[in-house]
Amino acid sequence: MKQQDLPLEEEKGYWRKLAIKKVTPRYDLSWYIKWFASVLLLIGMALVGIGGYEPWNMVMSLIGVAGWLVVGMLWHDRALIILNGIAIFIWASGILKFYLGT
Repeated sequence: MKQQDLPLEEEKGYWRKLAIKKVTPRYDLSWYIKWFASVLLLIGMALVGIGGYEPWNMVMSLIGVAGWLVVGMLWHDRALIILNGIAIFIWASGILKFYLGT
């Protein structure tokens, strides 16, 4: 039976079954950190795309991935911890290379 063939009451139940329930916390500390970090990462990416904003693009991205590392630790999410821990090393290396010129 197609969705358009269902009576109105059954249609409401059909969409409730398809609804995806959120599992991440909302309006706690991790929620604010993840959104702040995400905005900083987007700013860092925009600065890379525009070009000529070194080291600001790296600094924004470094702070963003550091924020996501904190979120990963708050959520006990190993994938976020590993990914962002490595990303911190990469961005910090880029910033040091920029300033030390090696």
